[in-house]
Amino acid sequence: MKRFFDIAASLFGLIALGWLIGLLAILIRRESDGPGIFRQERVGRHGRTFICYKMRTMARETPNAASHETSASFVTPLGARLRRYKLDELPQLWNVLRGEMSLVGPRPCLPVQTQLIAARMAEGAFAVRPGITGPAQVRGIDMSEPERLARIDGAYARERSFFADLRLIFQTLAGGGQGDRVKLEAGPPKTDSALPDPSNTREPAGRAERMP
Repeated sequence: MKRFFDIAASLFGLIALGWLIGLLAILIRRESDGPGIFRQERVGRHGRTFICYKMRTMARETPNAASHETSASFVTPLGARLRRYKLDELPQLWNVLRGEMSLVGPRPCLPVQTQLIAARMAEGAFAVRPGITGPAQVRGIDMSEPERLARIDGAYARERSFFADLRLIFQTLAGGGQGDRVKLEAGPPKTDSALPDPSNTREPAGRAERMP
């Protein structure tokens, strides 16, 4: 039932919100240099990697690190709004439709987040598809607490149910949890000089970036 619901909901969401995703991509490109939607490698079910899609919320020159390790100065003005309302996750409906993600599950991490990956393996969290939202995200627990996050993700994998997923989706849509946390310390200014290769469209992953 979970997979059927994922397919139906993601297909409906892409049809209903495709125009919004396109509009946001245009606005993002107009605000700052770089793509409107970026691709990034993440770790999914059974530890296999896949390409995750998101609206770009940070400057193109942002280091490829977890969000909680990245300075808030890299977040663009529009990006801050998208993260606040969780709209940056909308393109992941495509990942859900493809079977790489689910609407609900552990948030996918970067391959370089080895401590979190090891903890999740020990807790059995990789037995399920990663999600756009999940129990840890609704509770405001992010990837800066890998051991605690892995325990919650493992418990979800063992005790998941369709109705529990529905509750988490409704809590997320109602504003449960927070957006991805970034460091408050000042970082390099966002400028157009010394930009990296335009083909680099990576952006930090990190704290549960909740669904829109």
